[in-house]
Amino acid sequence: MERIVVLGGGESGVGAAVLAKKKGYDVFLSDMGRLQERAKELLVEYAIPYEEERHTPTQILSAAEVIKSPGIPDTAPLVEEVIRRGIPVISEIEFAGRFDPARKICITGSNGKTTTTSLIYFLLKNAGLNVGLAGNIGQSYAYQVATQDYDIYVLELSSFQLDNMYDFKADLAVLLNITPDHLDRYDHDMQKYVNAKFRITQNMRPEDWFIFCSDDEVTVEQLKKIVLQAQKLPFSQQHHVEQGACIEDGAISAKYGQEEFKIFLDELALQGKHNVYNSMAAAITGQVMNIRNDVIRESLTSFKGVEHRLEEVAKIRGALYINDSKATNVNAAWYALECMKTPVIWIAGGTDKGNDYTLLYDLVKDKVKGVICLGADNAKLYEHFSNKVPIITEVRTAAAAVQTAYQWAQPGDTVLLSPACASFDLFKNYEDRGRQFKEAIQTL
Repeated sequence: MERIVVLGGGESGVGAAVLAKKKGYDVFLSDMGRLQERAKELLVEYAIPYEEERHTPTQILSAAEVIKSPGIPDTAPLVEEVIRRGIPVISEIEFAGRFDPARKICITGSNGKTTTTSLIYFLLKNAGLNVGLAGNIGQSYAYQVATQDYDIYVLELSSFQLDNMYDFKADLAVLLNITPDHLDRYDHDMQKYVNAKFRITQNMRPEDWFIFCSDDEVTVEQLKKIVLQAQKLPFSQQHHVEQGACIEDGAISAKYGQEEFKIFLDELALQGKHNVYNSMAAAITGQVMNIRNDVIRESLTSFKGVEHRLEEVAKIRGALYINDSKATNVNAAWYALECMKTPVIWIAGGTDKGNDYTLLYDLVKDKVKGVICLGADNAKLYEHFSNKVPIITEVRTAAAAVQTAYQWAQPGDTVLLSPACASFDLFKNYEDRGRQFKEAIQTL
């Protein structure tokens, strides 16, 4: 019986372990941290041996294959030793894909992944299709492959998940954009990050589809360097496209084959320039999947958005509070600030990933009246913005950030949590940061 070791006992790791067990492998799971109770219950239910708060080398290095959590870098000493011994290291997505005959719609990009993935899933569900949602969102893909039977999966894929995927193939791949992010994991080499994102196109064939933003210079440059067999369908807000999507007379025009779909920008449920791109990608996907125009229209006009992404929380004393905790890089914060129409009190900060804040200078000067730095180390934010805004301060908790914003805010202002940073200095993850922010607002 072939031995598989799973490193990391989060959502993806436990899911991979359950699938491996169901497929008859000898499975062992190891996590340096403490496992959540639900994870332990599942491992016990499927009789999967595990360890927590340690990695035992003899248990791990006896593996025929290692399934690694996307959160563990290849530079971790144990992973380096696994690789040195020639033991293959793969992702949960790669492993699950081996056992999944469903059609796979895969979405990646530095920003907008979760919104676009959720929107495409919503659209396909509205069309009555038997579809699952997984990847970097919701329940583990591997666990669903082990326990469900879907005809189609809509998968959000991060660069970390793509890094350890080799034979996996998307039937339809969407690449939204590529802007600097996670460069700390890619030796501060942008090309390595670009290569990771483009792994979503690997193994694609002429009968597959690649949907991409032709306004994104990094994507367009990379396409000149590679041979891609899939059918290319661009989307753009800047120029006309024959097949794909563009803007015509204040409306999205999406064309695929002989079919054309149109929807006015002011009809879209998701407003803002970045969301026009997301809606374009979803519309083209709907056309490729033979969804009727009325279903695409209904979906794009009624979708509610995702938690922690420009989520309107409450209006208090005339000031609007918005939770954009999912904005974990500079480009995401740029989009958030770009679509603000009122004076902004901006809550930013966290774990810096090599951020270039100069991209935000003009927006901050034009729109931001005060910055509240919510991080363990706010020196870089102070350095960049203390001379760009009338007032700046720092706090250590979401509650303190909300209290400060409440004191500063005037009727008509927007209090925007859009951190431009990861959350791991003060919070478990961006969801924890967003929920603490929302809970603090409820106590005002």
